[in-house]
Amino acid sequence: MKHQLAFASLLAVTTCLIAPAALAQTTGGGSPQTSSPPPATQTPPEQVPDQDVEISAPGAGGDDIGEIVVVGRNIPNVVRSTAQVVSVLSAEDIARTGEGDIAGALQRVTGLSVVGSGFVYVRGLGDRYSLSLLNGLPLPSPEPLRRVVPLDIFPTSVIGSGLVQKTFSANYPGEFGGGVINLTTTAVPKESFFSIGASAGFDTETTSELGYTYDGGSHDWLGYDTGERKVPGFIRDAGANRTNVPTNQVTQLTNAETTVLFENYHIPPNFSGEVSLGGATDVGGARLGIVASGGISNSWRTRDSVSGVRSIPSTEFRRVVTDHRALVNGLLGFGAEFGEHRIRFTNLYIHDTLKQGRLGAGTGENYESLIDGKAPIMVQNTNWFERQLFTSQGVGEFDFGDLDVDVRGAYANTKRKSPYEREFRYLYDASIKDYRNTLAGGTYATLAFSDLNEDLWSGGIDLAYDLNLGRPFKIQAGYAYQDTDRTSSRYTFDFVLPGGVALGDPYSQLRPDYLLSDANIQLNGIILRPSTTSQGARAYDAELTVHAGYGQVEGEIADGMRVTAGVRYETADQTVLPTDGQAATTLSNDYWLPAATLTWNFAPDMQWRLNASKTIARPQFRELAPQLYLDYDSDRVFYGNPFLQDSKLTNFEARYEWFFGKDQRFTAAAFYKKIDNPIETVSFQVAGSNNTQINFANAPKAELYGAEVEVQKYVPLDFISSDLFASRRLVLIANYTYTQSEVFAGNQLIRDPINPGTVQRPANELFVSGQPLVGQSDHLVNLQVGFEDTERLSQLTFLFNYASDRIVARGLLSSGGLPPIVESPGIRLDFVLRQGFQVLGGDWELKFEGRNLTKTRFVEFQDYGGTTGLADTNTYDLGRTFSLGLSTRF
Repeated sequence: MKHQLAFASLLAVTTCLIAPAALAQTTGGGSPQTSSPPPATQTPPEQVPDQDVEISAPGAGGDDIGEIVVVGRNIPNVVRSTAQVVSVLSAEDIARTGEGDIAGALQRVTGLSVVGSGFVYVRGLGDRYSLSLLNGLPLPSPEPLRRVVPLDIFPTSVIGSGLVQKTFSANYPGEFGGGVINLTTTAVPKESFFSIGASAGFDTETTSELGYTYDGGSHDWLGYDTGERKVPGFIRDAGANRTNVPTNQVTQLTNAETTVLFENYHIPPNFSGEVSLGGATDVGGARLGIVASGGISNSWRTRDSVSGVRSIPSTEFRRVVTDHRALVNGLLGFGAEFGEHRIRFTNLYIHDTLKQGRLGAGTGENYESLIDGKAPIMVQNTNWFERQLFTSQGVGEFDFGDLDVDVRGAYANTKRKSPYEREFRYLYDASIKDYRNTLAGGTYATLAFSDLNEDLWSGGIDLAYDLNLGRPFKIQAGYAYQDTDRTSSRYTFDFVLPGGVALGDPYSQLRPDYLLSDANIQLNGIILRPSTTSQGARAYDAELTVHAGYGQVEGEIADGMRVTAGVRYETADQTVLPTDGQAATTLSNDYWLPAATLTWNFAPDMQWRLNASKTIARPQFRELAPQLYLDYDSDRVFYGNPFLQDSKLTNFEARYEWFFGKDQRFTAAAFYKKIDNPIETVSFQVAGSNNTQINFANAPKAELYGAEVEVQKYVPLDFISSDLFASRRLVLIANYTYTQSEVFAGNQLIRDPINPGTVQRPANELFVSGQPLVGQSDHLVNLQVGFEDTERLSQLTFLFNYASDRIVARGLLSSGGLPPIVESPGIRLDFVLRQGFQVLGGDWELKFEGRNLTKTRFVEFQDYGGTTGLADTNTYDLGRTFSLGLSTRF
């Protein structure tokens, strides 16, 4: 069986956009004119108001039969009519991809790629250079490593549409390096509805295959702990005060439920279910609406990952990881429309939990272990990562003729709890031909408790006034406020015997739950010793307060020529305060951030755009915090740098657009970005060990440039002589992005990422000039080929995706010259079949999906060159996944 690591003999451990609300107008040379309201006031594509168009003519042939009036609907082309460079992901686009979360749907957008657990990279720039908004308002992140919220926690069922704006305009926040991703929830529904659906699926690498799990609690399948993982007060006190936990309290910790790892040869299939409803009614002169939805999903994924030098088998370390993910979500929204005014109140709740069992064995636990003949080691982990996001938002859009007033405010909270992170290490003893855990010197049995809480208050007001100059021309101004507070703690402990004495036989040969049984703890006097001292700060508090104001003009300066120009002033105070006396960080900066876009509609269906702007990217809290953090997805340790500085970007873009039919287009663009002080991840080998650590450093400068093309074409199939094809069409959507980037490093002195407080080094000792930025792929390709019916739901779509190699973390030259860690995403082919039918008075949908048909592996490696060659860092097979879903709407 493919996951076998010879685990049978490894003890009994295994026992057991949103688009602007714009009305396209043609004036002079035929330029579609719009106004671009602030992000919070923009309307989803499916809600862009249609325009009544009346065409009248006298009776044919001069007969006196009055006028013939034809009434049609003009639906603006959002990509064409907006003042900026945007990509729109409508509800139809999301449904066509069949993706379960919004991150998966967004990776089909030109220039976007998804890295890790739902983090979107725009044109090769890391997630720190992107901005994610919900209904125009910021969100806090439940991830310790990032300030950007992972988009894979947003089910597509709660998102009405998405907009990606790639050129900066002054009405957006200044942290806009690669672009902004603005997600919109559904507002007042057009008609009452009730829908319910469910799906089930399997993964060829996971379902009914060997995996590892542990007991936990009875509600783990929901993602909620029932008390087995409750953190005792004495643990919090010992972690905060760095005091030992005595034997009599150690026995009070939960043991077997969070310790015993079981083999499971029948990993369950994936499943999900969702329900939503909505309605609207007219009360007086107002239309009131409500939308509510809820969903739950359970998914399993087993990874048989390999690390080690390929040419030296003795360095291989294999780890089987089984992730059980439970996601619960709920949305409750209220809306009111009266006259030209709209008010929305949206509440969103997402609870995302990952229950993880890990078992690894080999001679080289880390990929850089190049020395032959190491003693075999076995490592077991049990983890529980519970993330939660809640936000409550209010948005008001008021139209007083020439004056538009938009107000918005929100409170959002995220939490991440990770109690009882357990790790056990057993070393092979050749003298007894068995594995032993002596608890000597610490690190052989460890326990960690992590907790993160972040509150974010935000609000703003935007004013837009039509100057009535005979042609569309508008001035805009606004103010925005954001206050983010984070508290984060991580308390780590080692199980040890007093005085560092080694645990003798037969106790050291016991499986983990017996090793830490009450009897063994009391008999041997085992205590918990804080280990946080050697791992940086136990906890930190962080805050970011931003005040911003902007002014902007938008209008037609000549026939067919439109300009949007403005400037944003932004001041921010950012602090990270560790609790253990490490260096605190205080960044207080203010910026003037100009932006201008010129659109020239030189032909009825073609236009050019030119954009120039300046933006920034601030260090994220976790990048500044001097605290060790183990990322269990990549198996790498991260440590912050309190001396990081803001990055500054200068951006240019030129774009050609040809709209040759309804929702059909060809676009081509070239872009260039100059970045001062880009923040890069660097990897190095910890002195005296084989462990790799990831730190952060400001490189002096970097450049990024490239080009992208996109085509969307519909081909009617009615030319085929068959009634079957009369209403069918071929859908062709393709995009390609070419990106190049370079880091520049000379003799400038910069902070050493290992010892930033005391050491400065020439930049060229840390960075190689000419290497690309972390996360940048040279080539991104997306292709969709579909067959669909224009009169009823019937779609078959094939989706192809390719991303070329990209650096995950560069090697630190001053630490042995480690080569960069590289990810090779490769090629991926999916298909989605959607078929609608009517039964019992309802509209039903049957959906069948096949993902990763190419069975592309996840590959991370380092290239040492010479006789050593390639070393895998985290490489594993990804299975083909298939799912079948059924939903109905009444």
